[in-house]
Amino acid sequence: MFTSKNESVSIISVGEHNLHSGPDFFNSKIKIDQQLWAGNVEIHVKSSDWYAHYHEKDTNYNNVILHVVWEDNMPVFRNDNSEIPTLELKNYISENLLADYRNLFDKRNFTFINCEKFIGTLDPFVFSSWQERLFFDRLERKYEAVLQLLEESKNDWEKTLFVLLLKNFGLNINGDSFLSIAKAIDFSIVRKLHKDAFKLESVFFGIAGFLESEVLVDNYYKQLKEEYRYLKIKFNLQSDGVQTPEFFKLRPPNFPTIRLPQIASLYAENQTLFQNVIKASTLKDLYKLLDGVASTYWDTHYVFGKTSKNSNKKLTKKFKDLIIINTIIPLKFCYSKYIGVESNDEIITIIASIKSENNAIVTNFKNLGVHCVNAKETQSVIQLYTQYCTKNKCLQCAVGVSLLNRNG
Repeated sequence: MFTSKNESVSIISVGEHNLHSGPDFFNSKIKIDQQLWAGNVEIHVKSSDWYAHYHEKDTNYNNVILHVVWEDNMPVFRNDNSEIPTLELKNYISENLLADYRNLFDKRNFTFINCEKFIGTLDPFVFSSWQERLFFDRLERKYEAVLQLLEESKNDWEKTLFVLLLKNFGLNINGDSFLSIAKAIDFSIVRKLHKDAFKLESVFFGIAGFLESEVLVDNYYKQLKEEYRYLKIKFNLQSDGVQTPEFFKLRPPNFPTIRLPQIASLYAENQTLFQNVIKASTLKDLYKLLDGVASTYWDTHYVFGKTSKNSNKKLTKKFKDLIIINTIIPLKFCYSKYIGVESNDEIITIIASIKSENNAIVTNFKNLGVHCVNAKETQSVIQLYTQYCTKNKCLQCAVGVSLLNRNG
């Protein structure tokens, strides 16, 4: 490439993309006419934008070594009156590439995502590689959240799993509520009560605010309430800041009155659940660990005091899959990374063994011809949609780049 003054330009290092005020790139290294420069780069549509944005009055722009523009319509000078080399791009970009770019962002061309007319025709190898990267990008995003919980628990991995598990048992509607319940309980109490599902159940229900009714005459309810009254005094249990779970818009199997007893059952059966989760190397092992069944009272109830058709309230395979995807896989990834052990192959084997998720995002991608037969692939397209498609980050996406490179 050459500047407007016909000086050769070689990009040695693009430097750091600046997303805040100041030049667009910091610490770039560029060879101009065989002279190596280190400094900043500013980008505009027209070179006259330099003055339109008053950069000549801003000392942050004194170290700009290259002005990159679409159209060079006037020379630009530094404060010392030296002219800033300008790279004009319009002569380097083909009309076909520009047309593809415009079509990609033309909202009249799509109803779901920008590239919906093209994504199904992408080279399967290219898209498969991109999906794997997207999957681990998604895990990296969850990694930070797990680390924060680990720090809050003073590096107690069992407590961290407990908090994550409760949050995800609450699903979207009660996730925040269940999280507040988990954070309100000193995990040492769970450890002390781990052999007794009834006591754990009473603590969970009591902290959640479900044991405050004075009109319910249900015997099981009374027993839970009495047990919680005793444990509350014994352990100085507090429920300040806890959000009471909701029932609205939930199917009965997802009622908080079913999910909390199931969690109590899990911890009554697994005294070292985190250690067992880390040791589990197959999907079958994890399914076995999650064989939580609500206490027998719930066989004929979905809520306190109202009987229903007899059904065993065990965790379904579909719900186990959700917990493995959203709790166990991120925790395994985080723990392995934390202790410096490679576990990617094990994680991929487990996640790829789970059937594809069923939601609107996944359905839309399937309709476009995107391969989504397991949870690794569905997690990757969810990451693609939420972090790229909805943010118009097509130029940072393998699909968008491939589309623009067809004729570029």
